[in-house]
Amino acid sequence: MSSYEARFKVWRGDVQGGGLEDFKVEVNDGEVVLDIIHRLQATQAPDLAVRWNCKAGKCGSCSAEINGRPRLMCMTRMSVFTREETITVTPLRAFPVVRDLVTDVGFNYTKAREVPSFVPPEGLAPGEYRMMQEDVDRSQEFRKCIECFLCQDTCHVVRDHEENKPAFAGPRFLMRVAELDMHPLDAASETGLDRKKTAQDEHGLGYCNITKCCTEVCPEGIKITDNALIPLKERAVDRKYDPLVWLGSKIRRRSS
Repeated sequence: MSSYEARFKVWRGDVQGGGLEDFKVEVNDGEVVLDIIHRLQATQAPDLAVRWNCKAGKCGSCSAEINGRPRLMCMTRMSVFTREETITVTPLRAFPVVRDLVTDVGFNYTKAREVPSFVPPEGLAPGEYRMMQEDVDRSQEFRKCIECFLCQDTCHVVRDHEENKPAFAGPRFLMRVAELDMHPLDAASETGLDRKKTAQDEHGLGYCNITKCCTEVCPEGIKITDNALIPLKERAVDRKYDPLVWLGSKIRRRSS
C-alpha cells in the first residue's frame, strides 16, 4: 500500500468565529476525506468536532464543503485530488456553526414540520392502497433522499440570503411537497388543502429559479429540479393562471 503526505486546511472555530488551520497528514490508497479527518482527530487535533455516523453514504451526517463544494466526506475519495493539491474542508455555509465542522441544521427540521403529511384516502385501510407501478417508481426516486441537506446548503436562495429562510422551504422540502402533490392516493385536496397553492404561498416555490445546483450536489443522484421542482412549478402556474381553472372557480363560487 502506497502512502503520501497531503496538505489540508480545516476550519476550526465556533459561533464566535474561527479560521482555517493547516495540517499535513498521511493518506493511504483507497481512503476518503472522512478517513483523513479521523486521522487528524487521532494524531493532531483530538478536539476537532465533526458529525458522522454510517460512513457509507446513507445517513447524510458528514456533510461539509470540500474545496468549496458541498459533499459527503465519506463519499469523497482522496484519489479525486492530486497529491500536490491543498484540500480545504469547511462547514456547511448556509447554516450556523456549532463548532469546527459541525453546523446547526435545525432550520431543515423546522421546514420539514411545516409540510403537511400524506392524507390517506377515506375508506381505505393500510395495506389496501393500490397504485400503478409508474406512480410508485416516480415517488421512489424522491424517497432515496438521505437528508444530508447538501441541496439546501448549495441553493443560493438560502446560502446567500439569510432573510429568505422564513419564506423558503428549500429544494429538499419543495421536493417533498411535489412528491405528495403527484401521489395518486393523497387525499389532501378533499380536506381543502391545495398543495400547489401552499407550495407557492407558504413554501416559497417562486423563489426557486431552477439553476439545478441542488441536483448537481445530490449524492443519491435525485433529479430534484427536473423531476420535482419544474413539474411542481408548472402545475402551480396552471392552477393559478389557467383561464379555464379560473372560470371554474368563479362558477363554483357563484353556485355556492
